[in-house]
Amino acid sequence: MPSRFELPGYLINGLAVASGVAVILALGHAVDPFVAMLLSSGATAVSLADQPGTPRRVGRAVLGAAVLALLATVVAVFTPPCLAMALGVGGVAFLALMTMAWGPRAGAMSFSPILALVFALGHPEGEGSAAARCGWVALGMLLYLGWATAAARLLQPVYRRRALTDALAAMAALLRSRAQVLQTGGQARALSELIGVETLLAARLQAARDLIFADVHSATGRRQAAILLRTIDLRDTLMASRLDIDLLGVDPAGQWLRERLAEALCEVADALSDPQPAGGLMQGDTMLQRLFVAPPLAAGDPRQRLLVPIAERLRLLVLDVRRIRLLQHGADEVLPLTADELQLFVAPEGWPLRALRAHRRLTSPVLRHALRAALALGCAYLIGRVLPWNAHPHWLVLSVAVVLRGNLEQTLSRRNARVLGTVLGCLCVLGLSAVHWPGLSSVVFLVAIAVAHAYVNVRYWVTATAATVMALLQAQLVHGGSFAVGERLADTVLGAVLALAFSYVLPSWERRTVPDAMQRTLQALADYAGHALTLGGSPSLAQRLARRAAYDALSTLAAAVQRSTVEPRHVRLPMQELSRLLDHAQQLMAHLSSLRSLLTRRAAELDQAEAHAALADALQALRASLLQRSDAPTALPAESTASEPLMALLPEQPPAHNPLPWLLRRLGAAVADARQVGRAAGEAREQLTA
Repeated sequence: MPSRFELPGYLINGLAVASGVAVILALGHAVDPFVAMLLSSGATAVSLADQPGTPRRVGRAVLGAAVLALLATVVAVFTPPCLAMALGVGGVAFLALMTMAWGPRAGAMSFSPILALVFALGHPEGEGSAAARCGWVALGMLLYLGWATAAARLLQPVYRRRALTDALAAMAALLRSRAQVLQTGGQARALSELIGVETLLAARLQAARDLIFADVHSATGRRQAAILLRTIDLRDTLMASRLDIDLLGVDPAGQWLRERLAEALCEVADALSDPQPAGGLMQGDTMLQRLFVAPPLAAGDPRQRLLVPIAERLRLLVLDVRRIRLLQHGADEVLPLTADELQLFVAPEGWPLRALRAHRRLTSPVLRHALRAALALGCAYLIGRVLPWNAHPHWLVLSVAVVLRGNLEQTLSRRNARVLGTVLGCLCVLGLSAVHWPGLSSVVFLVAIAVAHAYVNVRYWVTATAATVMALLQAQLVHGGSFAVGERLADTVLGAVLALAFSYVLPSWERRTVPDAMQRTLQALADYAGHALTLGGSPSLAQRLARRAAYDALSTLAAAVQRSTVEPRHVRLPMQELSRLLDHAQQLMAHLSSLRSLLTRRAAELDQAEAHAALADALQALRASLLQRSDAPTALPAESTASEPLMALLPEQPPAHNPLPWLLRRLGAAVADARQVGRAAGEAREQLTA
């Protein structure tokens, strides 16, 4: 378990990047200050692709960034100014953004050629030949490639620990966010925050998979993999814990029970985050007794029956966390999957050209954004050349490039963060100008590199602040004179305006991609149901893969719905229908998680023939509802009581005594939610095609 004083992974990565650039800068100064600038510009451009990862993954990413960045440098150095250069800038932008065909993992690499282009446009004219400048920049890229690979190998243990710690922190945040939803009764703000936390958890789990599953041959590697697998299963257990909450009611007694559940989830989250040794683990049974002692329910209140399964889910949460904590402090566990099977959960590393085939038509969001960026950056360069303060036209190109994103929601967020960061960065530089200490500018420049790199995916306004300091210091070191603070501010504001304006050129509204995302979500849910509704045994490889696909599909659809809230009203998604779809889909995932747990733990206690028949009927109904087929059974035993009072819905005996009635009830509820998902999807399609 990492020390509580260990730096976050993104800061460690930022320091490693800055150290590499500093070493290369020092080597360049041994030759000539101008050579040092060229070497460091090449290293800084490709360093964007240096994110925490395995040495092989980092090497491939930095090499890909170097190839594209060198091409951009050649374009900038050998193309004459004005119209031809504007076309070159647009061409580089188009090529850079088309790399997003490989998905979010290409995000950092896609900006390297644009940054290299901006650096090359800022080279002082008349200093060295064009070929020599390109050669020194290429050498800087090559040197940084070696540094990045070596640093990734050296920092592997740290990156793996931090990735696992970040995943556990996101899991704890999800527990607290779920508790907040319970306490507020499902207010819109709490639900919106919950979606954001779920998206963050999905990203951190995948980052941890990519690092930890790469090597499970050592004892530490196996233990880390076991913790990560337990954390992934913990998400399933938490998903199941949301079931039946609506049946508690909204009266004082129901609210009391909701608050006790929220308190329990917060206590589980605290235990997951607690760095104390395993001996300090909370006692789950004691906690449950304390939470549910003397609930304010009248004698004979059917909600008394709900407390048993709810308490059982909480107990499973406690057991999962307890096992994670024991693993963190040295316990061992046999992995349920082999090393080769774990590799199936790792994101792909290569850059196959066939990925571009799906983006040859103008309906592709990637192609539309690449064309939009090419037009925007080309125009920004031309405008920068004719402005009264045209000493740094490349600054306007950079401002547009960092603000203009693939969708309007991200563009608006970047716009605000960029303007704020530029103002703060200019204030920092003005303060720096009052300090007269030789070498201070070089030290601050390197610190700014570390900060800008570290916070780009964490708090972009911090990155924008550091990037402004970098740009102003670099211009002052290269050209001399005073800091061009006024020009920097003006270029940033103008760039933000241009980026927002070009967001409406070939726009990629969410309604273009949501129909396909809906279909993938429905198919993923149906596939996962087919694997979850089987008797006995631990989760198989196929079931784990189907579960991840379902979670990923839901996360993608939820993110699209959230992004659409800032789009123009006439193109906005049908929020009501899609929100209902997501809500019932989450409920369905919770039912499947609960069923998977029941079938794994109590398979031997079930009547096998009756359970098999019920599972087969439910699966047929689920698939028919989700995939809009007409072969669903006319009725299910558990569904026939859907309109009856709560007393009839809840079996008399707890699951430990007779699990079959609880299985039938849960199957009926799952089918009911699947039908709601299918109806909501159909209504959303009608709205989208209207």
